[in-house]
Amino acid sequence: MSGRFFQDWAVGDEIIHPIRRTVTETDNLLFSTMTHNPQPLHLDLEAATASEFGRILVNGTFTFALMVGLSVGETTLGTLIANLGYDKLVMPKPVFIGDTLHCRTRVSETRESRSRPGCGIVTFAHALLNQRGETVCECLRSALLQGRPS
Repeated sequence: MSGRFFQDWAVGDEIIHPIRRTVTETDNLLFSTMTHNPQPLHLDLEAATASEFGRILVNGTFTFALMVGLSVGETTLGTLIANLGYDKLVMPKPVFIGDTLHCRTRVSETRESRSRPGCGIVTFAHALLNQRGETVCECLRSALLQGRPS
């Protein structure tokens, strides 16, 4: 288990997650088709080339899912009870096939659970950055975490 218990988190804690991921054409194609997203900007090279971007755009929901996935190992792996919600999701820059992405996380809030004694809610501010250091996705993730065993 590499995630932390609720009591191990404090507002301001920051993590640069070690796993980096280069997005492939297969990632984008499979995710778009698995989720029934027929957007030509994700799947049609001719349409994407004719767009203002000039190339295929990576599916934004893949980008979001990758950001969360890259963060799990050092945040909630083995201690998560439930993700309670995602807020303020923004994608300020596009992601393209071949971009290499990495995630950073900062704790923006912690509070004890009112319904589960010994457990607590941690709000993580996730940011996904490309190889140029540009932020391509951000969100707040609220997670209900187990408390440290006594």
